[in-house]
Amino acid sequence: MKVLNSNRNFLAIEEAYSNLERSKIVILPAPYEHTVSYGKGASFGPEEILKASAYVEFYDDEFDRELCFEKGLATLEPLVFNDLVNQDAVNLIENNVSKLLEGNKFVVTLGGEHTISSAPIFAHFKKFPDMSILHFDAHSDLRDSYEGSKYSHASVMSRVCEFFPHYRLVQVGIRAQCKEEAEFIKEKNIKTYYASSIRKKLYGQNWQKEIVNNLGNEIYISFDVDYFDPSIIPSTGTPEPDGFLYSETLDVFREIIKAKKKIIGFDVVELSKIDNLSHPSLTAARLIYKILNFAFFDE
Repeated sequence: MKVLNSNRNFLAIEEAYSNLERSKIVILPAPYEHTVSYGKGASFGPEEILKASAYVEFYDDEFDRELCFEKGLATLEPLVFNDLVNQDAVNLIENNVSKLLEGNKFVVTLGGEHTISSAPIFAHFKKFPDMSILHFDAHSDLRDSYEGSKYSHASVMSRVCEFFPHYRLVQVGIRAQCKEEAEFIKEKNIKTYYASSIRKKLYGQNWQKEIVNNLGNEIYISFDVDYFDPSIIPSTGTPEPDGFLYSETLDVFREIIKAKKKIIGFDVVELSKIDNLSHPSLTAARLIYKILNFAFFDE
């Protein structure tokens, strides 16, 4: 596995802190885009995040540390899919994530469309069989198939539920879905926190704590950036109004560390590109580094 140098890697950090052997954290870019149904450009997401990350500060005042230098943070060269699609593409990602986990690395996978997420989820589930999934998204992604494909970005969580205990899936921010998905959620008793219910304060003022209470001690996070309000991140394939802000989202992670639960890995997907608009990519890059600080809060 080859790593990117400081001109291209996450945070633009020097080789002493970004080589694979000595780094605890590994960024794996997976720029796969095959079934995006509205706005295109998800394949540019990993590259845009890496470029923007050069402007993210190393120091986190909340934790009083420079995590990247303490733990080491390597960025691998992006996976090349060529003609691989559907299960073949998923297998390529899963094999790479599994190898990294076998090496005791903390893995962050960057998409690409949301389809890629089933691969790192499966890899982590093999290593952490008791884990929960925390899924941030505007869409529940629980269609059995979409536009003739079971490997659509709109079906990724349906594929996950074929191997993962559905009652350990917690979804946050959902505000766009079809009737089939709503019925699936009820039938399988999936814990889905709709944006409308959160806004109506059905879970009280601290909805973040309610969410964390339904998670186990080991948490894998799948983060589709269209969870955010389009005013925060407009550069995504299917932006939906009535989304969430950055600060209220970080409070979910603060509740995780208050509960002494552990983030074991995550993916960030569905960022695209709008020319001459930099803040969405920088926000995604800052989010990734911030989640890493939460993941290593006690180490």
